[in-house]
Amino acid sequence: MFTRTKIEIQNVRKGFPGDDGRLDVIDDLSFTVGDGEFVAIVGPSGCGKTTLMNIVAGFLAPDSGAVLVDGRARFKPNAKGVLITQAGSVFPWLTVRENLLFGLDDSRSDREALAREYAELVGLNGFENNYPHELSGGMLKRAEMARALVVKPEILYMDEPFSALDALRSLRMQNELLRILARERHTVMLITHDVEEAIHLADRILVLSPRPARIQAAFDVPFAHPRRVSSPAAQALRVAILKELGVEFTV
Repeated sequence: MFTRTKIEIQNVRKGFPGDDGRLDVIDDLSFTVGDGEFVAIVGPSGCGKTTLMNIVAGFLAPDSGAVLVDGRARFKPNAKGVLITQAGSVFPWLTVRENLLFGLDDSRSDREALAREYAELVGLNGFENNYPHELSGGMLKRAEMARALVVKPEILYMDEPFSALDALRSLRMQNELLRILARERHTVMLITHDVEEAIHLADRILVLSPRPARIQAAFDVPFAHPRRVSSPAAQALRVAILKELGVEFTV
């Protein structure tokens, strides 16, 4: 389905100094992400998911191994990819409009038009002059999404972007993301603790082992959008993934 490789992780290792010596976090981890593919990564807490995301996005160097984007080694962040985290990325002292304009080159004649377009895309038209503290939690996430998308990235790196939202708002934002991705083609890597979120969104799910992280299992998600995560097939996939995570179900 995805004929061209967009991201390639080659034998990545990473560790940090610890009280009892070196703490190995990632051990000889390799996988690829296709151009336009949505890959979700799940794993136990503390297994190295965020460390991996920071390495792939270029914010952290591996101890060994390499990350390639479009066949070229990635050493630092660049305009091809945008990282969206649970901590948020909008500037609180700027309005929604000013946040959207911030990442756009001042020389662009279409800056204002793009800001209006992406505010409307995420449903924030009419709130362009509001400051982040004047927005609800869900609207703030929409502003963060618009701020990331307005610069036209090829890759979205998403580290538990909806985890701070309640279940209903999280589901709405997942649907919002799918609506946007249906219009604008992006390669997406998502870190999540929520297996149902991964099944709802992703084309493929990678399960990481406990630290030091390796690829423990990989699952294709063969369901067309829109998906019913309550369907028997989706629930069977959920049980299989949770089993890899050490959660067993008994009848």
